[in-house]
Amino acid sequence: MINLCKLFTGAVLAAVLGSVTAATPAAANLSTAPSKTSGRTVVEFTDNVDPGTIVISARQRRLFYVVGNGVAISYPVAVPKRGKEWAGVTSINSKRMNPDWTPPAEVKADHPELPDVIPGGSPHNPMGTRAMLLERGEVAIHGTTNKMRASIGSAASYGCIRMLNEDVADLYDRVSVGATVIMQP
Repeated sequence: MINLCKLFTGAVLAAVLGSVTAATPAAANLSTAPSKTSGRTVVEFTDNVDPGTIVISARQRRLFYVVGNGVAISYPVAVPKRGKEWAGVTSINSKRMNPDWTPPAEVKADHPELPDVIPGGSPHNPMGTRAMLLERGEVAIHGTTNKMRASIGSAASYGCIRMLNEDVADLYDRVSVGATVIMQP
């Protein structure tokens, strides 16, 4: 379980980030202040997982990208809704910019009005600007539409992890194909 003790502030954060930045390329763009356009923050993270790992807490509705040295970047997310939850370990299978979206059969059955494909870049594409597909089938960590931004922080998806577009773009640039993803209840 995630032990999210507190947000780092001031000199403690500067000292930790100084050593992290030197040791971890992904940490080069870390900021000590919350983003003004997103909900991401740099936090203390004491779970014993390797840097580059993504840990998702469905209960907290947060995704943690582990930087290392006790630090992670925390992003707000929408998680799977009741009946669509999952837990376990998987990995990033591929990464896509402005992906097309084909509604999975289950989504299409619930929403037959959806087109068979929504092209990448469309303002109606629920995948948003970036997607990291997981090895667990039709599940991804992805962006969202402007209309669906309000769902961030809730249980709303059919299994995917939904992020703000500005946050998924930030994570996309940090994460590698093959990275471990841990989903916790």
